Amino acid sequence: MSQLMGIIQRLKTLQEQDDSGDIQSRFFEVNGKRICQVKYFSATDTFELEVYSKDKKPQKYPFDNIDMTAIEIYELLQEENEL
Repeated sequence: MSQLMGIIQRLKTLQEQDDSGDIQSRFFEVNGKRICQVKYFSATDTFELEVYSKDKKPQKYPFDNIDMTAIEIYELLQEENEL
């Protein structure tokens, strides 16, 4: 559960740092391997999750809820840990 809280905190930090008008982003990694990138768009208060795959081009998913974004990131990280 602490990993999920850490993810939520990082997403909240994205929202709070968005005072410059620039798109804020963070990478999430497991053992040095990039799993995904999250971008926050303050104009629409939405997140975009870009998931990296070894054999495919990255897939992008929009979210308008911080909790759902965090859960998706958590699940991606857990899947990678199980490999």
